Amino acid sequence: MAAPALQQPSYLLANLKADWTIKPFHQKCHELSKIIDEYPAKELHAMFPWLVESVFGSLDGILGGWNLRYLQARMAEYNIAMDFLDPSGPMMKLVYKLQAEEYKYEFPVSYLPGPIKSSIQAGVLPDCPLFHNKIQFPMSGLLLLNPFEYYMFNFASSLIAPKVGALLLCSDSAYFVLVNTYLKYFLPTEGNVPPSPFSDTRGTVASPAPRSPSVPYVGYGGHSTSLLKRHITHQPSVNADPAAQEIWRSETLLQVFVEMWLHHYSLEMYQKLQSPQVKLALLQYRLSMSSMLCQPPAPPGSGTLHTYQEPFMPSEEHVLVVRLLVKHLHAFSSSQKQEAIFSSPSPHSHSSPLEELKRVVVQRFVQQKLYVFLQHCFGHWPLDASFRAVLETWLSYIQPWRYTGEKNNTQADGQNRTVPDKWASFVQENLLMYTKLFQGFLNRAMRTDLVNAKNALMVFRVAKVFVQPNLSEMIQKAEQLFLEPEHAILQRQNRVFLTPSHGGSFLSSRQPIGTDSVFKVKSHVYSLEGQDCQYNLMFGPDLRKNLNAGQLSQLIVNVAAVDDEGASKQLPDCIPSENGLLLTDLGRLQIINGLRRFEIEYQGDPELQPIRSYESAFLVRLMFQISSFINARFGDHMETLCARQDLLGSIGRHYLRSSSKVAEHRRKSPVTRQMRERPQRARLSLRVLASYRTLLILLLLYMLLALLSFGVLSSTGLILLVSFLYELLLNFL
Repeated sequence: MAAPALQQPSYLLANLKADWTIKPFHQKCHELSKIIDEYPAKELHAMFPWLVESVFGSLDGILGGWNLRYLQARMAEYNIAMDFLDPSGPMMKLVYKLQAEEYKYEFPVSYLPGPIKSSIQAGVLPDCPLFHNKIQFPMSGLLLLNPFEYYMFNFASSLIAPKVGALLLCSDSAYFVLVNTYLKYFLPTEGNVPPSPFSDTRGTVASPAPRSPSVPYVGYGGHSTSLLKRHITHQPSVNADPAAQEIWRSETLLQVFVEMWLHHYSLEMYQKLQSPQVKLALLQYRLSMSSMLCQPPAPPGSGTLHTYQEPFMPSEEHVLVVRLLVKHLHAFSSSQKQEAIFSSPSPHSHSSPLEELKRVVVQRFVQQKLYVFLQHCFGHWPLDASFRAVLETWLSYIQPWRYTGEKNNTQADGQNRTVPDKWASFVQENLLMYTKLFQGFLNRAMRTDLVNAKNALMVFRVAKVFVQPNLSEMIQKAEQLFLEPEHAILQRQNRVFLTPSHGGSFLSSRQPIGTDSVFKVKSHVYSLEGQDCQYNLMFGPDLRKNLNAGQLSQLIVNVAAVDDEGASKQLPDCIPSENGLLLTDLGRLQIINGLRRFEIEYQGDPELQPIRSYESAFLVRLMFQISSFINARFGDHMETLCARQDLLGSIGRHYLRSSSKVAEHRRKSPVTRQMRERPQRARLSLRVLASYRTLLILLLLYMLLALLSFGVLSSTGLILLVSFLYELLLNFL
């Protein structure tokens, strides 16, 4: 596949396209690696968009590319693809070679998530640095991205691109492993981000917009973000250190993943969350804490999040990758150096850009969009076991202490681990994640079939998380802070100077230090649910009303049924009436959930019940005719025999009324009084002789007696005699 050095890029791309469909996978990757090493960026520029589409598939999902979502470790192409797409592999080397030349590539706006696409098409710039200086007005419908951004946009889009007849992504698929690899490489929990390993003749690849370490990280999505500061933090700095030049890749990777995977709700909701009115209201709230200024009423239309939702339903594999992102970000944030944690962040802080990113990564980048994403899933996901992926994503986010690498002390009796007190601040800043989504889960659980073991396990998982010692106290404390009136705080707290990074306003730095926790909770709730939200306490009386007396009784019955095997053998809850047993509401719930049941059996004439699969239809009809003739001819004599109180009467009742006698010991469905009081006449039933099992036993007995030299008549008499004596013995016993 080698080409002359003077070959034009068009020829290189044409040759690649011609060979792509005929050469084996390993040969294509090997030759691509050689081309990336040998050709200059000028000639590789034209092939880059085609190569990205060939690997990740087309944005519309028609072309599958390498099918990374379904390429598993047991397949021959797996290791080859992983080596080629590794952060230090040939594909990333191509990205860095093109990055050094400042090439730009077009990404259609139409393939962005709904809120971003609608906002851009409406002429509104999204409030995310990722889209700054990439949109041209008047709108051309395209984003201009650098090679690294273009690569990551296509990589992230391949997860949500529609696929026809696709299988479920699993944890050992190439795509899942690549996401994990990129997160660990660009958001490391140990050490710094590795510098760009490749360089061209012009030198090391530099950041397109490095951040100055002298400016605190304001970032994206934070409350009270200053537009001036956000502009400054994304301008090139001559004095920026190498770490500041490299961290732009980490921010870009994270912002692309968040925007492409979590940014799914309506344009109205997007505009509400990003509108200056909402941010101004939060800023005025801060000012009111120090100057007691009257806060204006909430802007109209700023209702709760569930008012607006995009008609979008993520796939199960989409949610699994989001959970992977959440888990890694918790580990990344918890890896912050101890001196950086306990030092007071300020504009003059000398912590590295990576440490600053760790400090704010969860709250500033993920919290807002993940909350809307999970709330949408809680309200629209089918009521089946596939909800487990959403549930585990939620539980992973609200338990950051699981990903710190620390080993919590576990009591000897096996009780749950105690949540360290240092996580109280996280609970306060994420109150709705605990309370609002817990209420959403309760609403789902009440409508879910808990007989299914997988559904019952989800209830157990949530219960196990929320019974952790200290957690409920932290949630209650956060709710108390939210309900704390501002004037009461001002009466008992002194005013001190706070930096903007500690919750102070960029316009006024005077604020009572005791109100910092109150502000965290209130700003969190108001920014996610709007200024006019009606907050329902998790431990308040209103929530106890989703659980009425009947439902609580049902839950108690559910728990008792697990431990008491005898409970499953009882009848559903009924009340007696003149027409028999009537089901109560509790009894209906017991039947629906499979806790109790009636034994369904035929309640009519035993001789007229449907023919069973183990019976001969011809013999059933024949025996019915014979027994009907005998009962009609000798019915009165059989009634007289059964009425006797001696031994013969007992034997007659045993043989001629056995069917009704057995039925008395069986559990029945509620029946009418007429059915229960129906008189039972003495009669002979020969239907047992139509059973294949009876016929087989008789055949074996006749064969055995034939071997013993018994004739047909003598064998028949002996069988009848033995049967009579056996039934007589059972009667006496």
